[in-house]
Amino acid sequence: MVERESMPCDVVIVGGGPAGLSAAIRLKQLNDSLEVIVLEKGSEIGAHILSGAVVDPKAIDELLPEWRDQGCPLAETPVTDNWHWVLTKNGHHSIPHILMPPFMSNHGTYTGSLGNLCRWLAEQAEALGVMVFPGFPAAEVIVGEDGAVSGVITQDMGVAADGSHKGDFQPGMEIHAKYTLFAEGARGNLTKRMKAKYDLEADCQPQVYGLGIKELWDIDPDKHVPGRVLHTQGWPLNESDSWGGGFLYHQANGQVALGFVTALDYKNPWVSPYQEFQRWKQHPSIREYLEGGKRVAYGARVINEGGWQSVPKLAFPGGALIGCAAGFVNVPRIKGSHTAMKSGMLAAESIAAAIGRGEERSELMDYDAAVRDSWIATELKKVQNAQPAVAKFGGELGTVIAGVDMWMRQLKIGLPIAMKHEPDYELTGRADLFPKIDYPKPDGEISFDRLTSVSFSYTNHAEDQPCHLIVKDPELQVTSELGVYGGPSNRYCPAGVYEWLEDETTGEPKFQINSQNCVHCKTCDIKDPNQNITWTTPEGGGGPNYPNM
Repeated sequence: MVERESMPCDVVIVGGGPAGLSAAIRLKQLNDSLEVIVLEKGSEIGAHILSGAVVDPKAIDELLPEWRDQGCPLAETPVTDNWHWVLTKNGHHSIPHILMPPFMSNHGTYTGSLGNLCRWLAEQAEALGVMVFPGFPAAEVIVGEDGAVSGVITQDMGVAADGSHKGDFQPGMEIHAKYTLFAEGARGNLTKRMKAKYDLEADCQPQVYGLGIKELWDIDPDKHVPGRVLHTQGWPLNESDSWGGGFLYHQANGQVALGFVTALDYKNPWVSPYQEFQRWKQHPSIREYLEGGKRVAYGARVINEGGWQSVPKLAFPGGALIGCAAGFVNVPRIKGSHTAMKSGMLAAESIAAAIGRGEERSELMDYDAAVRDSWIATELKKVQNAQPAVAKFGGELGTVIAGVDMWMRQLKIGLPIAMKHEPDYELTGRADLFPKIDYPKPDGEISFDRLTSVSFSYTNHAEDQPCHLIVKDPELQVTSELGVYGGPSNRYCPAGVYEWLEDETTGEPKFQINSQNCVHCKTCDIKDPNQNITWTTPEGGGGPNYPNM
């Protein structure tokens, strides 16, 4: 048994993203004497944060009303221009804004780096006395004999790949808390365990996801229009009966953030979301922005797409889910930061009240009720059928049905129907039922190979550590993942982590895991058709080091 030091606090928050930091700030605003700890697995706050991002300021206006005058980097670039294109193979046509419900407007929003917003939020939190610890991932949950969560254990450092302790071994610390908030983002490892332990998804639809892949480019100043926001749908995913879309945001300092989201419910196992993104960049209407420019960063992360019907029970004894750990993304608006922040604030208010009453490790059902009675619920209920409509009926017809449903709900004549979801991995089809896709080779100017792209994520993991990607049944990978589904792990991973090779001795297929490439997107944990791969937390500080993402 490893002997561990322990630290008591009032609240420990797992994850230094928008939800976790908003919860920490709100707790200190309500009760300055509370001891609040934020644990972040990235090397610094913002290192693992990746988003478009166009941010609705509704929540930050509530949390820190003077943020525009306090040096917040998000204030640099208000959205000034909003376009929505449907791409064909060689052209596009625009969807007029008048056809969209008013809540789809980006009026009053801002575009910029969500990572830099989190760095700024962390400064505000620390100024209030919050203890923020980057490089310290939470690896285990402490559960008492009464069944209540009473804190977490941080990841051991200095463990060799064979499990032995290296010379610099440092055991993780036990953080004991009255309440624990899980703010890990989409498909968090501990969140997944809490959902299973407390059966939090018993009364909701399964969560479904999209894979977002993003790049930052410095572009020709003559092509840069600060505040311009562009979204696309249609080509190239319509050619493989998949769906999703692209974005291109003109942000500060002559940069554009561009990216592509592929819904992970695609059936054809030969689809490669990474390659679809490379194709999208070559579209004439997109390429014209990038020609003469220079790529400066790359990254990938999954996005919750289940909507309101996939929100689980939020509270359990001693803990609660906030932000994308619970899944509050508004899919049609492509926004979730404001709802994540609001959920963190509501959880903080519930905890501060509970501690004020002398309670510890109770079940915060008033937090769950507060979310379901808040503007989070109002907003997400209006769009709850958009994702499943497109998933069921396809990009063109599904978009029309989704639009009609959103307008009906906006006009308060919507039918009381919530369409259902199927888990993404269950929809993956047999390889022999689908045509292989011959993706074009990268040109090295606009499109790039995966390993070159990973170098632009500045990913690093300590050498000689246990593999954080756990394959439960290696034989099943060979017989099913490869034998039945054609080895889709080699295609769905945007970082080249998984490879199928031929064993030099036996000539048999060999499943190779290049865990050092992992950008922590969690796609494998979601899309593996047998749910045979589990993403766990690597040593602290490992993973991407995103600049301005």
